[in-house]
Amino acid sequence: MESINTPSLPFFPPPKDQQGENKVQFFDFTLLQKEGNVPKEFIWPSEHWVKSSGENIELPLIDIGVIKSDEAAMANAARIVREACIKHGAFEVTNIGVDSDFINAVLQETYNIFKLPLSKKITAIAKDSGFSVAHAERYTTVLPWKETFTFMYKHNTKNETQVVDVVNSLLGEDFQQSGLVYQKYSDAMNDLTEVIMELLAISLGVDRKHYQRFFEDAESMMRCNFYPPCSANLTGALGNGPHCDPISITILLQDQVGGLEVFADNKWLAVPPKPDTFVINIGDTFMALTNGLYKSCLHRVLVSNELERKSLTFFLNPRGDKTVSPPNELLENEEARKYPDYKWSELYEYTQKTRRVDASTLDSFIAWRHSSETSKF
Repeated sequence: MESINTPSLPFFPPPKDQQGENKVQFFDFTLLQKEGNVPKEFIWPSEHWVKSSGENIELPLIDIGVIKSDEAAMANAARIVREACIKHGAFEVTNIGVDSDFINAVLQETYNIFKLPLSKKITAIAKDSGFSVAHAERYTTVLPWKETFTFMYKHNTKNETQVVDVVNSLLGEDFQQSGLVYQKYSDAMNDLTEVIMELLAISLGVDRKHYQRFFEDAESMMRCNFYPPCSANLTGALGNGPHCDPISITILLQDQVGGLEVFADNKWLAVPPKPDTFVINIGDTFMALTNGLYKSCLHRVLVSNELERKSLTFFLNPRGDKTVSPPNELLENEEARKYPDYKWSELYEYTQKTRRVDASTLDSFIAWRHSSETSKF
């Protein structure tokens, strides 16, 4: 890796604690870009910077509108998805029931939120608003070149304005329109997960409603991502380092800038953006729900040296107290269990307090859990 000069860091002073001390320092990406260099806090280890192959991956593209009304199309899609999920854990879907104008509106609202002045973001962070601007409290070793805004979405609720309410509480009534747009988007993701869960169940040869029932009271997470351009030498800076998502599935909407890469066939392959298309990544928890048959997708995000990138990730999670265990149909031939049962809340807490997500999060969690249980005796 080339050496990169480290400038004096453009910190934004955060709110003070009760003792009047600053506990966390935040980076201002606007100032970082003006500096023209990448601070050492953003330099990822060389093993994460394996060179891109320069090739694209051809993910299976499933037309949701067609498979919902055509059993033969559903069966064919299930066969194709099974092959992809066993190999690398990713496929794409289109025609989900929302039009291009709405998708553009969602991306525009996301842009509006991330263009708030940093001072307002820091104030919002102090209120636990769901914002994350690159800072050195949670990520103690290396920082992703991005900002995020996150909120929860409950699938089985009579509150039809839950997202509107939470966005208003986090950002204020000035973002009422954002709340309305995100509500509609999250509801669309809710509908989409039901179809995907049925498709995955059929692909696995289990009761087609099994995963729908398991996730009927899901508590998912909606995350908006903003990747500022990194005009300096890009060697070492990543929007996201290589990792597998610990959740069940990720539904990703990316704008037209690009940057997502999937690791398959022993190389990094780009996932080019397609209009009105969503990328579906299998996560660690769904891998466990298939007894390891389906692969948790290893992926990373590169940053552009000129363009801002926006994406939305909808993370499908079971309710926290749900036990993660594969259906009996996947064990009927006395297959060995690859992962012990665990509750989703255990894995989530592990990723928040013990270890940052990476390519081996689930294995490290199982080992940590076993070690913790053993130490009790």
